Amino acid sequence: MRRSWPSLKINEYPMTSLHADEAFLDHYQFTHDPFASRVPGFKFFPAQRKPVLGQLHHLARYSQLLLVVSGPDGSGKTLLRQALVASTNKQAVQSVVVSAKGASDPSSILRQVAQGIQVPRPELSAILGQVGQLALTGQEVYVLVDDAEDLSDAALSSLLSLAAGNAEGRPHVFLFAETQLLSRLEQLAAGEECFHVIELQPYSEQETREYLAQRLEGAAQGVEVLSDDQVADIYEQSAGWPGLINQVARESLVEAMLAQRSAAGRGGFSFSLPRKHLLALCVVAIGVLAAWFMQGRIIKDVDAPVIAQLPLGEAATPAVIAPPSAAAIAPAIQFEGASQPLPLPLVGEAQPVIREPLAQAAGLSGAEEADAEGASRAADIAIEPSPVVVASVPVTPVIAGAAKVAPPVSPQPVPVLKPVAPKAAMAPAAAKPVAAGGWYATQAGSRFTLQILGARLESAAQAFVKAQGADYHYFKKQHQGKPLYVVTYGSFSSRDAAQAALRALPAKVQAGKPWPRNFAGIQQEIAQAR
Repeated sequence: MRRSWPSLKINEYPMTSLHADEAFLDHYQFTHDPFASRVPGFKFFPAQRKPVLGQLHHLARYSQLLLVVSGPDGSGKTLLRQALVASTNKQAVQSVVVSAKGASDPSSILRQVAQGIQVPRPELSAILGQVGQLALTGQEVYVLVDDAEDLSDAALSSLLSLAAGNAEGRPHVFLFAETQLLSRLEQLAAGEECFHVIELQPYSEQETREYLAQRLEGAAQGVEVLSDDQVADIYEQSAGWPGLINQVARESLVEAMLAQRSAAGRGGFSFSLPRKHLLALCVVAIGVLAAWFMQGRIIKDVDAPVIAQLPLGEAATPAVIAPPSAAAIAPAIQFEGASQPLPLPLVGEAQPVIREPLAQAAGLSGAEEADAEGASRAADIAIEPSPVVVASVPVTPVIAGAAKVAPPVSPQPVPVLKPVAPKAAMAPAAAKPVAAGGWYATQAGSRFTLQILGARLESAAQAFVKAQGADYHYFKKQHQGKPLYVVTYGSFSSRDAAQAALRALPAKVQAGKPWPRNFAGIQQEIAQAR
């Protein structure tokens, strides 16, 4: 009998690692890649992790020690950190998320913490003083450090001092790191009990099956997509670690898909592409053929001049009319979106194919910036022939190639084609540029805005801002070594004012769980992304 696990829903849409090809989605009828690291509407899988989450909440309330969550790469440390932030009471806890990637020295770490709690001086004493002031208002401070194994020994010492606190205040410090950090912490502690370690455990085979079922059900399929042998093989290769489960499961499904297609095509030549790509190829082919046809017609007209016919009985000779230039007749071809790369099938870091509305798919939690990615699309081709104008002019008849000229006759109006410059293609409405040092730089660091969503493609952020209105802006930051375009709403004098404005937002925007952020932190992220 299958166990039913309660789940903690984390409404975020980072979509950083989605690289599902449309052929993969079509074959299994997935709404998205179920084994991408982050997926739409992801639900926290509680097996082996819910007890740890409860333990972290308990220790944060009663323990005075620095807390360390350790496990190998792919064990779910970052996801657990997101769940911890998402499950805290936002009115009683102010969470400051710090990344040790590229900022492992003490000054960089303290600067991130100081900006998170709006302290002008990134010094230990100033930070602890602000923590004490927040405690008087009923707010605790959580400092959560991702990739803590990258911290220098000096930075670890600073965080141990921060966790110890002083008479003014003491924040709760959490380190999420791989196991090699523990020996370094023991040396720094020098025998003193100043930190507590929680080691993550892998899933059992039954838990692995249930985890696969939850992932597949989120993409509109069931665990029946995988055979029992495939599930057993996935568990054996991944050893029960969720990151490896995702990787092995996806590879297993891709191999099965390729094997089925190969078997189906053995009877003869088989070639297939996703429908979107086939449509794009057809449109491109039509455009090329149209351009070739028009060019060929111009060349033919040059070789054989047009002979104008005059009324019967008049000594008329043909008038040679110069054909329009190729620039006037050639169709104006505009490739919209040609700067965006097409997705590569099943390999690399191609953009995801998402089949959900933008507002629903781009939801963010208050815990984490999302790595949202917009759907990649093939280039659209708009073909518009150049207009021509017919005018009447008098013609003096001439016999081409004849030695004699016929007696002059009364001139008759003969239509002449005059090329007219092609109509300019309408330029798309300019989207709001990334406000690096622009609108965000004009805001006071103490003011707040509502973070709505993040997207890997700038076009996705532009489309959302354009659809929602002038109060929405976006900026560029670096997240996990890649650009992320973050959409925000409004500018408010305080966190409470931002929270009040949140309730007035459209329901589809509220569904993404927007959350207040101060402009000081945003301005720092913009500066780091330059």
